Amino acid sequence: MTERTAEAKLSDLVAAHDVGHLQQWLAERPDHEIAEEITRADQVTAGVLFRLLDKDRASEVFGELDGVEQQKILSAVRDQSFRDIVEGMDPDDRARLLGEAPANFTQRVLAGLSPRERELTATLLGYEPGSVGRFMTPEVVRLKEHITVGEALERVRREGPEAETVYTLPVTDAGRRLIGVVGLKDLVLADPADALNGLIDTAHLRAHAGDTAESAARLMQEGNLLDLPVVDSEDRLVGLLTIDDALEVIEAADTEDIARQAAASPIEGHYLTASVLRLARSRVVWLLLLIVAATLTAKVLEAFEADIAKVTALALFIPLLVGTGGNVGAQAATGAVRAIAVGEVRPGDVLKVAWRECRVGFLLGVMLGVVGLVFAWVIAKNADIALVVGLTLVAVCAWAAVIGGGMPLLARKLGIDPAVISAPLVTTFVDATGLIIYFMIARVVLGL
Repeated sequence: MTERTAEAKLSDLVAAHDVGHLQQWLAERPDHEIAEEITRADQVTAGVLFRLLDKDRASEVFGELDGVEQQKILSAVRDQSFRDIVEGMDPDDRARLLGEAPANFTQRVLAGLSPRERELTATLLGYEPGSVGRFMTPEVVRLKEHITVGEALERVRREGPEAETVYTLPVTDAGRRLIGVVGLKDLVLADPADALNGLIDTAHLRAHAGDTAESAARLMQEGNLLDLPVVDSEDRLVGLLTIDDALEVIEAADTEDIARQAAASPIEGHYLTASVLRLARSRVVWLLLLIVAATLTAKVLEAFEADIAKVTALALFIPLLVGTGGNVGAQAATGAVRAIAVGEVRPGDVLKVAWRECRVGFLLGVMLGVVGLVFAWVIAKNADIALVVGLTLVAVCAWAAVIGGGMPLLARKLGIDPAVISAPLVTTFVDATGLIIYFMIARVVLGL
């Protein structure tokens, strides 16, 4: 690659109509890197880069883009290129694209498909959004139970080119009910004359088409699976969830959880291509709710106004106590949400988690309380106030850890996304209740 190609921005090359260097840049980059640059680029640059790709390469790069960017690219290409791209997509990728698209865009895509691809896509669109049925591939090599290994291999060779994966081969009975699976490795290493029955793993994990895609993906993660068979309500095979789609599901779920824990709504598409207004809109609702919730803190301060007037030094340590309690609660909440997401704890474990977090919070409170006691004595020069601060830190840390660890589990039990019980929400609640603890301890110790 020349020095100019290495240093110049792609937008500059597009503006200069430098097709030669653009083609050289594309030739030297892997598909995922090209997709990343297309995502980051403005619409004109993205369109030029995509049109410079040959047909096969364009299909591969297109598959690396998310739904928002795919819509942007398809909206800018001509009819024949449009049909080639959508026809070459896997049915599950196409169904997810259309599930997020406007009605007129969906009609255009479906109209450009062959009858077989249109039928496969329509079948997947029939499943609920977010279900594993939307993410599975229906293009599967299905084996019958009463055949030989040699016959199975012949079927794989014949149907494999049309399937998305052949590493996991489902085996069904005459009614298409799933019996188990055979791994491609086991099939290749077996004697062609052997019966297939001896290789079937009947205990292999499976998911139902109505299950959430995240639960199915987590199941694959726990079972270290490359593919997960998906069945309908009568245990008939309808598809496979592949590892690449499972990883995308987990990434999307984790991204959503991170956004919720930061008191924001998740955004679709690339961060750099999202408008400032869109980013602000994704955050403002939660911030408004937190402002309303923060009035609890103001009400607590108003209720104990007389105590503060008697011992003004108490006000000096409110930021320290509020900040510490909020941080402990946020840590516990983050840990709990993560443990729920990966299946380490269940809603029924709420008491175990609360007791565990109470002890963790108590230990943290003792360690921080000693520091706080010394700090308060240095600032206030009053042993009683220092004692109040130290005891409050112990109590508040234990309380905050219980709230932070328990609220996400209670939310899951009530059918609420645990990530919605985000760290900022826990922090706001702990702020108000922590102040109540502070002033109650002050009244006892100081005799207010």
